[in-house]
This record gives sequence, structure tokens and C-alpha cells, in this order.
Amino acid sequence: MLTFTYVATDSASGKKVKSTIQADSEASAAKAIKQQGLSPIEISLESDVTQGFRKIFNRVRTKDRVLFARQLSTLINAGLPLVQSLHNVMNQTTSKPLKVIIGRIISDVEAGSSFSKALGQYPDVFNEIFVSLIAAGEASGTLDKSLERIADQQEKDAEILSKVRGAMVYPAVVLFVMAAVVGFMIVKVLPQVETLYKDLPGANLPFITVALLWISHGITRYWWVFLIFLALSGFFGTRWMSTVGGRRFVDKAKMKAWPIGPLFMKLYMARFARTGTTLVAAGVPLLQVIEITARAVNNVHIASSLRKAGDMVKGGKALSDSLSNDPNFLELVPNMIRIGEQSGALEAMLEKVASYYEKEVDQQIKNVSTIIEPVMMIALGVAAMTIVAAILLPVYGLVGKGVIK
Repeated sequence: MLTFTYVATDSASGKKVKSTIQADSEASAAKAIKQQGLSPIEISLESDVTQGFRKIFNRVRTKDRVLFARQLSTLINAGLPLVQSLHNVMNQTTSKPLKVIIGRIISDVEAGSSFSKALGQYPDVFNEIFVSLIAAGEASGTLDKSLERIADQQEKDAEILSKVRGAMVYPAVVLFVMAAVVGFMIVKVLPQVETLYKDLPGANLPFITVALLWISHGITRYWWVFLIFLALSGFFGTRWMSTVGGRRFVDKAKMKAWPIGPLFMKLYMARFARTGTTLVAAGVPLLQVIEITARAVNNVHIASSLRKAGDMVKGGKALSDSLSNDPNFLELVPNMIRIGEQSGALEAMLEKVASYYEKEVDQQIKNVSTIIEPVMMIALGVAAMTIVAAILLPVYGLVGKGVIK
């Protein structure tokens, strides 16, 4: 969907309203604005830069989204109508971006739109899993249970991601400190060593010192070139990673690179099983479950395997057989799905798979931390020894030649 900025007149009050709306085209945007009781004056497509800034500054946190689902579930379960429940949740939320979005959703629902369709206009806030579960809940009359499932699923997903990111913080901090210390020694300390030995007779600097001094002079004289290089590398690297080839390379590296490969594989299996459990429990059709989980797992290779499996399921093959021997899936997953298919308890088996791999992710995070810590210490030691050698080797050379006694 595209994002449009519009200026309109409120038919009831006559006041001008300026806001944004998501639609497939300008005509669709105008129609949606009119359904809200507004008369559009100006509609314009937002630029990519404006949308980027809007996403950064108006981002709705997972915590706020989970709270929204839980509060709405409680109110609907208590027997309150949907619109009244939405008004209550809007008044209680502390997130300004979410408050604005809920207000627009209320307008859409009051204008006759379904709740799931109204949510679907904000894909950056309510993803496809969220919308699909709401649609299933509306169709089966179990909207409160669907909202509860959404909250549980998003909480677990956020918890796992938080643990993975937390495991990456320590090595990132150590690398940053190491780079800062080495940079300071090269730029500030080594040039003083060169100045000290420059006028001494017979003071030939060793190769390691000369090499580090060459780097030091390059940084001090051409620092702006390094900054431009880093900026361009970051820009083009980010652009490349957003291409199909870049995504495929990065996602494959996550699955295969040591020591994070096993961690990400188990993370993907847990995400697939947890999302599948939630969708199956809500009564979403299997083919739709496969398609949604393919997008939710956030890895192009696993998504491709799931879509191939979906095509096989359409042809009458069981999901477990479709995933068997697939290198992008750990062996336990199709085996447990097979048991679920045979026993008629697919939801329960997917729940067991999700719980198992969530525990495995916790253990894998500890394993990765255990491996990374000594590796980082060795790297830090090697860097420190290199700098010390570059400073002290000239001294020992001068002593050996009798220049210094």
C-alpha cells in the first residue's frame, strides 16, 4: 500500500483536517477519506524520505501493540461493543502514534468497514498475522480469543528477539572498545614514538612499526576520505542488502555462519512453529497459514521452501511430506507435523515444536556467548600485543646496537 497525505474538510464541523492514509491509489485514498465523513481538498503521495522519517518517529512499540490487544480482548469478553471497546482502549493508551491510528480505525469501523480491513490499512503497525487472526476471529465470533492469541504470540516473538539481540550486545561493545583503544594508540601514541627515534643514529624502525605508522599517517592526513568511504559503504551496503541477491546472501549467512548459524536456524523454527500454532488455533486455513508463516519467518530461503511446500499441499501432498528432506528445515519439524497430521492434533504438535525450539534458542544463546567471550579476549590480546610490539621493538633494536645503554 501507498501512503498519502491529505487535507480535507470535516462535513460535520466544517474544520480542516490534515492527516495521512494508506491506500492502493489516489482514487482509493479519496474514497476512504469520504467514507470517514470528510471532503478531500488535496491529496498527495508521500515521498520515501518522508515515510522513512514517519516510520522512525511514529513507530508503535511491540509493548504498546500487545497491550492494545490484551485490553481490547478483555473489554470484548466483558460484552462491550467493538467501537466502545476501541474508544476505551484509545483513551487508555499512552502511545500517541497508536492513539491516532485507533481513532482512524474507529472512524473506518463506524463507516461500515470490518475491523480486520480497518487494521489492514496500517501494515507497519498491524502485520499480516495480526490482521489474519482478527479476520478469523470475526468470522468465528471469537474475536476476544483471537486478540488474546495475538498478544501471546507477539510477546513470545519479542522475547526471543530481545534475547538474541542481547547476546549480540556484549561482543559489539567489546569490538567498539577495542577499535577505540587501537585507534587511539595508532593515531596518538605511535607518532610520538616516530618523533622520538627519528633523530637517533642507527634507529631503523621494524616493519610492524612502519606498517602501523603508515596506517596512522593515512588516518590523520586523509580522515575525511575514510569517513566518506564508511558513509558510502554503509549506504550502498544497506541498499544492496535490500535487493533480492543481498537478502539471499545475508539470510544464507545467518543460517550457515559459525557460531550464529545454529542459533538463527532454531530461531526460525521457533518462529515458524509459534506463528503456525497461533494461526491454526484461530481456524485459519492451512494454505493461508503456510503463506503467512512464509512471510513472518523473515528469511527468504525458508520462505521459498514453505511456498514450495504450499504448492505441494495444493496438489494433495501432506505438509510433513512436503517439508521432509528440505535442507532449510531441521528434521524435528516435519516429523512432529507428521504426528500432528496423523493424530488430528496439528496445533498441539506445533505448540510442542515452538516450546522446544524456544528453549533451544535460550541454550544456543548461552553457547554462543561462551564461544564468543574467549575469542574476543584473544583478539583483544593480539591487538594489544601488536601495538606494544610496535612501540617496544625499536627500543630493543637500539639497545642491541648500543645506541641506548
